Amino acid sequence: MVIDDVTAIASTAIYTIIKCAAPLLLVSLCVGLLISIFQTVTSIQEQTLTFVPKILAIFLALIVMGDWIMNNMVEFMTSLWSDFNAYIR
Repeated sequence: MVIDDVTAIASTAIYTIIKCAAPLLLVSLCVGLLISIFQTVTSIQEQTLTFVPKILAIFLALIVMGDWIMNNMVEFMTSLWSDFNAYIR
């Protein structure tokens, strides 16, 4: 196993992490932005107001996108384990 193989595995792993985390982060970002706009318009300055809607939105996003996220991770691990013989040489 040469350095190019390690680099390819690491870049694929980082890309998979970003691809799996991005939907949840975007949901959290959008909900936080909407709550911040609501707080600005209504002059409510409660910092804990964003916590519960963000958690609920992330749980809902996990329910909706969890299957897709898990399939991406399983696909990466399957490709990693299927080439295991090439890694130990």
